Amino acid sequence: MGEDIIAYCVKCKERRPMENPEPIYLPGNRPATRGRCPVCGSTLIKMGRTPAHDQLPDPPKDEYKLVIVESPAKARTVGKFLGRGYLVKASIGHVRDLLRSSLSVDVSNDFKPYYVVPKEKREVVKELQEAARGASEVYLATDPDREGEAIAWHIMEVAKIPRNKAKRVVFHEITKPAIEEAFAHPRSIDLNLVNAQQARRILDRLVGYMLSPLLWRKVRNRTSAGRVQSVALRLIVEREREIQNFVPQEYWSIKAELAKRTPEHPSFLAKLVSIDGKEVDLKSREDVEPILAELEKASYVVQGVKRGTRKKNPAPPFITSTLQQEASKQLGFTAKKTMLIAQQLYEGIPLGEEGPVGLITYMRTDSVHVAEEAQKEARRFIAERFGQELLPPKPPEYKTSSKVAQEAHEAIRPTSVYRTPESVAPYLNKDQLKLYELIWRRFLASQMVPAVYDTISVDILADSRYLFRAAGSSLRFPGFLVIYQEAKEDEAVSEEEEAMPIPPLEPDEPLDLVKLLPEQHFTQPPPRYTEASLVRTLEEYGIGRPSTYAPIISTLYARGYVKREGKRLVPTDIGFIVSDLLTQHFPDLINVGFTAEMEEDLDRIARGEKDWVKMLREFYGPFAQEVARAEEVIEKVELPVEETGLTCELCGSPMVVKWGRFGKFLACSNYPACRNTKPYLVKTGALCPLCGGDIVERKSRKGRTFYSCVNYPACSFSTWKRPVSTPCPSCGGLMVESGKNEVRCLNCGETLTLEEEPM
Repeated sequence: MGEDIIAYCVKCKERRPMENPEPIYLPGNRPATRGRCPVCGSTLIKMGRTPAHDQLPDPPKDEYKLVIVESPAKARTVGKFLGRGYLVKASIGHVRDLLRSSLSVDVSNDFKPYYVVPKEKREVVKELQEAARGASEVYLATDPDREGEAIAWHIMEVAKIPRNKAKRVVFHEITKPAIEEAFAHPRSIDLNLVNAQQARRILDRLVGYMLSPLLWRKVRNRTSAGRVQSVALRLIVEREREIQNFVPQEYWSIKAELAKRTPEHPSFLAKLVSIDGKEVDLKSREDVEPILAELEKASYVVQGVKRGTRKKNPAPPFITSTLQQEASKQLGFTAKKTMLIAQQLYEGIPLGEEGPVGLITYMRTDSVHVAEEAQKEARRFIAERFGQELLPPKPPEYKTSSKVAQEAHEAIRPTSVYRTPESVAPYLNKDQLKLYELIWRRFLASQMVPAVYDTISVDILADSRYLFRAAGSSLRFPGFLVIYQEAKEDEAVSEEEEAMPIPPLEPDEPLDLVKLLPEQHFTQPPPRYTEASLVRTLEEYGIGRPSTYAPIISTLYARGYVKREGKRLVPTDIGFIVSDLLTQHFPDLINVGFTAEMEEDLDRIARGEKDWVKMLREFYGPFAQEVARAEEVIEKVELPVEETGLTCELCGSPMVVKWGRFGKFLACSNYPACRNTKPYLVKTGALCPLCGGDIVERKSRKGRTFYSCVNYPACSFSTWKRPVSTPCPSCGGLMVESGKNEVRCLNCGETLTLEEEPM
């Protein structure tokens, strides 16, 4: 073979020139050379191809089955369960889409879309094509919804996978049993689901690409409109107007603290509910004072006592919208953050020696259905951990409340309740653990018995005219509350919960008046939307779908239409202008009922009950006419110049706020004569611990918010945590938010609750 081939002899523990070398292929078609040790005669193997391999026939190719998923994380988890004989590749999301630079829809040719493979996806597509050519079968294992079905179809088209080779597999959790079941029952691509997704994509493109340029010309560049986004903005704007136009109305209530005539003299509160059989309606202090005078002299007698029990049922397991709502209320997560973390838990987290494991079922769903096996496992766990008394006689069945639940999905639940939060905590980051525990507890609670309360309602008469009522409840049996309790809306505390305990009372029992408690109230405006309440409202109206809630809200922030104050969503000036303009000139499009009807049409397409081209044609004709009419009648909106109080150091003109591709920036008002620009910086009120400069809010390249010194790059200070303006009371260092109600000093590490934070 020419030159000596040197290989390591395991027996001699020396490198030796190989005797009688011969080229071979090892399993997996790996080239190598085999020979003998000249000293001890042992077999030697040297890996690698040599010129001698050129004389051999090509080895037979190992047969493999190709599996295509969306993400590398999902590929690792799925690959672990499939094992040898399968090659798992990731498409990294969509492999093709409509052109970004044009409408990319031929409206005169049955709305034919023009799809292109983006430049950054060409290498991925090439790899998939090569892998598909050598595979005996191709399994398209993308997500189990319309978006996943469309991705699978696009992959099949661009990778030129023959239909007789392509198989669609669907699973709602990434576990060995679920994957085995899916691969045992493959199907073909469901074109009804693909067409429903195509129709949505084209519909959104038509609206966005025809309305957004109109807004650029009439309002400001970098504004946009969207079929669902603009309806969500209208809801926020209309709620803000309700608040602005709200006129508080004064009203009064009267409570009486009453006591039993016993040595202990236990007291309780009762509220005046009627006078002479009519509901109390007290508008002013003048209405209240004569009643107080009579009540001070009145005798109080128990008219009746009603005792009973009340059951509180557990909430169903999470769907996408309820998960986003509870994560917002309990954890303070945005909808976008919740979905990002949920995707990580679904696709797989490495659990030490066990490898990557999908911890939850698919997170984009509007179904509360639970698989029978999952219910059986939950019941076993509950009996072992909490006892039989917390198990209902049979597994509960929940009905989906969504107007049109999409496809036969499952609720969001842990893939195994035996993976307790404590057992997986070492492998999860803080936010992953918080969300997993929330999902785990909610699911287990949904399979438990209701909580039981003892209730009491007492009616008390004062001089036979005035009826007071006291109500209360006490927990008799905790049921599902041992593991989970839903978060309440802000300030949502019932009178029953804040009432004093009611002592044992009997009918006709006289009571002593301790004191009267008149209280002035004012009616309150409706609250601003939070992300949680906006998602709930969109779901109630049947607008959007599980996959769209988070992107809708993110777009409203990105366009500058909405800002967050605490957890509340507040429309900006530009948000008001855009919403009013669209509502005035496109009343049908920016309409809750119309948008919900279009969602139902998309569902009909998914079920094969409606033709997608016909649906688009019905929409496009009137819409195109409205756009043409609006172009003629809408006048250019002159936006007020946002002054900054700063002066351009180049020409002395005032600096003003402008909007660009990446949001706000500062520009010289003398443009185009002067082109000076600066970044728009939001001050936090805190000072840099290194140089004393202002700490300002900035965005990373990936859009994540961080905080750094205004003197960057001369000063290198930065932090991901939002600083507070108050220095540490112990050392004077910078304090940052470190939790929902906590701040922590970056210098000495002291932690305070917000209530303790010095003023």
